Amino acid sequence: MEYHRKAKRGLIAAVSSAVIGLGGAAHAEYPEKPVDMTVLFGGTANTIAQLLSELMSDELGQPVVPVSRTGGGGAVGYSHVAGTAPDGYNIVWNSNSISTAHHTGRVPFDHSAFTPIARVSTEIPALAVNASTGWNNLEDLTAAVSGMDGKLKVGISGKGSFTHLTSAALFDAMGVGDRIAFISYGKGKAPVELLAGRIDAAIQWPGQFASYAEAGELNVLAVTGSERVGVLPDVPTAQEQGVDIDISMWRGLAAPAGTPDEAVAKLQAAAEAAVASAQFQEAAANIGFSAAYQNAAEFKALIEEDDAFYSALLQDLGLAK
Repeated sequence: MEYHRKAKRGLIAAVSSAVIGLGGAAHAEYPEKPVDMTVLFGGTANTIAQLLSELMSDELGQPVVPVSRTGGGGAVGYSHVAGTAPDGYNIVWNSNSISTAHHTGRVPFDHSAFTPIARVSTEIPALAVNASTGWNNLEDLTAAVSGMDGKLKVGISGKGSFTHLTSAALFDAMGVGDRIAFISYGKGKAPVELLAGRIDAAIQWPGQFASYAEAGELNVLAVTGSERVGVLPDVPTAQEQGVDIDISMWRGLAAPAGTPDEAVAKLQAAAEAAVASAQFQEAAANIGFSAAYQNAAEFKALIEEDDAFYSALLQDLGLAK
C-alpha cells in the first residue's frame, strides 16, 4: 500500500515538473530565435540596414537577419511582413514609403497594419544637375526653366516614388511645376543619367552625389530639409534660397500590428543602443544620413503626421488611388 502511495506521489511530481517545464518553455524570454528584418530598398537603405542588424544582434543575443524583399515601391516587403505572425520575429525596415505605397494603391492596408518600434535615421534629399549647365543655385535653375522652349527633364525612381513626390513638391514651390517632365530612370543611377545627359536634374540622397560634386562633374543646388547635410556642408537648403519646402526621408523599424509589448520593448531598446553606438554614428557621417532615434510612441506620432501630408500631396498630384 505504501509502495503504491509513493509511486502515485512520484507520478504526480513527474507530471507537475513536466507541466512546469512546458510552461517555462512557452513563456521563455524573447527572443528565442533569429529575427527576420525585411529590407525594402537597395542603396543607402540597404547599407544602413546591414549595419543596424549587426548592432541589434549584439544587443538582443540573437541574430537579426536582413532579407531583401524589394519591389513595388516597398509593396512587396510590406505585404510579406503584414502577413506574418505578430510574434516579434518578423520586422520591416520601414520608411515614408508605407504611406506612398498605400495612397497610390500598391497595398490595401495603411500604416496601422504595423506596430512602430523605433525611428532610426533620416535622410535629406539633394537636387543635382550636370556641372556643364552652369546652374549653381535654385535661382539659376528657375531662370533657365522659365526660358526653355520645352520642359526640364527630371529623373525619378518611379511614378509615385519618394523622389517623384519630393521633386514635384520642390518644383511646385519654385513656381515651375508646369514646366517639368518626369522621367523614370529605372535601375540606373542618378549621377550616371545626369552625366550622360539623359536627364537635366535629379533628386537623390546626398551620398550619391558627393564624390561627383567634389570632382566638379555635378553641381548640387539645394537640399530639401530644414538643415544642411554633413556630406555636402556648402550646399544651402531650399529654404535658405527662399523656397518654402521641408521634406526628408525617415527610416525605422515596425512589426505586424498586435506584436507583444515585450517584444516591441526589446527591439526598441536594441535599436536605441545601435543608434547611439560609435560605429553607427561614424557610418552616418561617412554615408550621409543622420542618426535620429525616436521611441515607439514618438515614431507612431510622426508616421501619422507624415501619412496625412503624403495623402494630401498625392491627391494634389493626381496620383492617389
